Amino acid sequence: MVETTHTEVPVEHAEPSAFGLAAPAVVALAMLVVLVILIWKKVPAAIGKGLDAKIATIRAQLDEAKALREDAEALKAEYQAKAKAADADAAAMVDRARAEAHDIIAKAGADAEALVARRQAMAEAKIAAEERAAVDELRATTARAAAAAAAKLIAERNNASSDAKLVDDAIAGL
Repeated sequence: MVETTHTEVPVEHAEPSAFGLAAPAVVALAMLVVLVILIWKKVPAAIGKGLDAKIATIRAQLDEAKALREDAEALKAEYQAKAKAADADAAAMVDRARAEAHDIIAKAGADAEALVARRQAMAEAKIAAEERAAVDELRATTARAAAAAAAKLIAERNNASSDAKLVDDAIAGL
């Protein structure tokens, strides 16, 4: 390399060297020695083993994740089936409730009709009893009126001699 001083005279310096080799050659030789040592100590094989172990660990984790995903999908399918079954059960419950409500309404209607029929029969029986009582009272009133009229007629037509004759005829008839 040429350097210049203030006087502008070129001064040349000698390149450093070791064992007759220039600096780049020394660096290359040092790298070659390091690589040979690394190969001799089987560092690439150790790195490969480490990477293989890491790959195996990652594969195991992936397999575990795959198994967990399959389990999750199975659970999801199971819960979906349970949800469908629950929906079907709920629909069946609603249908049963509707049928029971319909039955209750029909029974209530029949009970109401029976109650109306019983009350109607009771009312008719009461009316018939009242009619019989009215007829009986009318007969009693008629009998009283007839007896009073007969007594009045008898009193007007009979005297003491006709009464004695009737008593004598009744005694003779016995």
